[in-house]
Amino acid sequence: MVQTSRIEVRTRRRARAVLRVVAIFTLAVATCFVAGFGWFSSHVSRMTAPLDPQKADAIIVLTGGQSRLDAAMNLLESGKGERLLISGVHPAASRKQLQLAMGGDSKLFACCVDIDRAALDTIGNAEESAKWVEEHAYGSIILVTNNYHMPRSLLEMGRLLRDARLEPYPVVNSKLDDGSWLVKPQALRVLFTEYNKYLVALARGVVPVRLQHAGMSVADASAKE
Repeated sequence: MVQTSRIEVRTRRRARAVLRVVAIFTLAVATCFVAGFGWFSSHVSRMTAPLDPQKADAIIVLTGGQSRLDAAMNLLESGKGERLLISGVHPAASRKQLQLAMGGDSKLFACCVDIDRAALDTIGNAEESAKWVEEHAYGSIILVTNNYHMPRSLLEMGRLLRDARLEPYPVVNSKLDDGSWLVKPQALRVLFTEYNKYLVALARGVVPVRLQHAGMSVADASAKE
């Protein structure tokens, strides 16, 4: 009976020790997660587009907002790149509709803009962009996307475009560099969602997992649509 009691005591002590270790580990992970989110949000909120970006061979813009497209077209018109790839265009959007939405010189659009309709996400953007860059043998790229999306985009692009220099051109829709993202629910939600996606992208570098999309291709600029 005494022996049984001693065994029970040791079992309870071990259980409490295990629970303490689990609690400490969970607290440490939660602390790192929260601290990382704070760093990420502060970092992307301070990103700004360079006033006079260095000229590159070409420009890539990831769809997701009119401001991204406008910024990319302005860069092309100002001679910051020879060609522009618009990655992730909806299959239903015609070339003419896209040109009208972006404005600018129709002749420049006709000669120097390529459209990718195959990419469904940021990984797809990187895959299609890599094909395009390799096809044209470009050595430097200006990457245009929103500031909050830039870290993940650079991460995915950098994995495939190892021989090309990437110049980030972050588009800022809302000024949040004063920390106001903490009191703006919508901004907080966007940043938190993107932070989690960024962590998943980092994890993919350790355990690569990718669902392949069928029929990926980049439409040539001269294609008739």
